[in-house]
Amino acid sequence: MDLSLTVEEAAFRDECRNWLQGNLPWDYGTGLPPLFADLAEEVAFLRDWQRRLAGAGLVGVTWPVAFGGRGAGPMHHYLAQEELARARAPELVGRIGVNLVGPTLLAHGTPGQQQRWLPGILPADHLCCQLFSEPGAGSDLAAIATRAVATDDGWVLTGQKVWTSYAQFADWGLCLARTDPDSVGSRGLSMFMVDLHAPGVEVRPLRQITDESDFNEVF
Repeated sequence: MDLSLTVEEAAFRDECRNWLQGNLPWDYGTGLPPLFADLAEEVAFLRDWQRRLAGAGLVGVTWPVAFGGRGAGPMHHYLAQEELARARAPELVGRIGVNLVGPTLLAHGTPGQQQRWLPGILPADHLCCQLFSEPGAGSDLAAIATRAVATDDGWVLTGQKVWTSYAQFADWGLCLARTDPDSVGSRGLSMFMVDLHAPGVEVRPLRQITDESDFNEVF
C-alpha cells in the first residue's frame, strides 16, 4: 500500500501550513495562549479565530461548498487536523457545531433545516452546544427523562440538562428528548434543535472549584 500523498494532497498540506505560519495569534508551534480576563473574553477570542480559519477554508473541509466547506475527502480533513495540531493552533470554540450538529444535519436534516443552520456553523456566526446529559442520565443516555410533546405549534420540551459546556454562549442546542412517553431505553428518543434564546429556556452556569463556569445546567 502506497501511503504517499498525492500532488494535490501535498499542496493542500502546504497551504494549511503556510496559512497557519502567517496567521497564528502566537508563535507557530511553540506559543502559549494569552491570559484572558474571563471566559467571555476567551470565547470572543476563539470565535474570531474560528471565523478566520473558516474564511481560509481550513475548518469543515469535507462539508459541501454551499455551506462553507471545500467538498473535500477524508484525507484533506486529516491533513488539516494534523497541521492544526502541529502548529498548536487554538481550539475550535464551535467544535460541537462543526463535529456533531453539522454532520448530523448533513446526514439526516431536511434541505430547509440545512439551509437554516449550516451556513452559520463554520464561521461561528452562531454557536451550538450538546444537550444530552441529565442529572440521572450521563453515561447511560438511555435513561433520559426530558420529554417532548407535540402541539399544534410544534413541540414543547420539559426537563433538565446538565454539564453542558459553553451553554451560556451558545445560540442553539442539539437536545435529546423522549417523544414516546411509554418508551424505555434507547427507543422513543428524538433530536431537537433548541433556540437557547427562546422564552422558557434557562441557562444556569455551574461555579467550579477553580472559580470558572465552563459547565451549565439548562432548563
